[in-house]
Amino acid sequence: MQLRHVADGDTHVLASDVEVADGFLSQARGLMFRRSVPDDYALAFPFGSVGTRSLHMVFVPFAIDAVWVVDDEVQAKKRLSAWTGVGWAEADTVYELPAGAADDVAVGDKLVLEGNARR
Repeated sequence: MQLRHVADGDTHVLASDVEVADGFLSQARGLMFRRSVPDDYALAFPFGSVGTRSLHMVFVPFAIDAVWVVDDEVQAKKRLSAWTGVGWAEADTVYELPAGAADDVAVGDKLVLEGNARR
């Protein structure tokens, strides 16, 4: 599975190792208690409907880039600091990526998930 970034007619792979947190427990755990994630990693949180989605970094010892999307269109992006970061925005899907991975992603761009993800 790949997460592709589409902007201004260009497409590139943002993450080639995508894990989907599609259950209550996997969404509640998120990246907590992990020491790190690979550079080509993304954790996807599909919610099925649009709503205000919040993230926290309690028990996450490294910074991440969080991206909130609705119908594949980026609504918000924020760098969340280790342990203390928080963020929220409207979304039907949220992606967590290694810090710096979403530097080129902007509001209005598209993030498209393709293929079969690991769960």
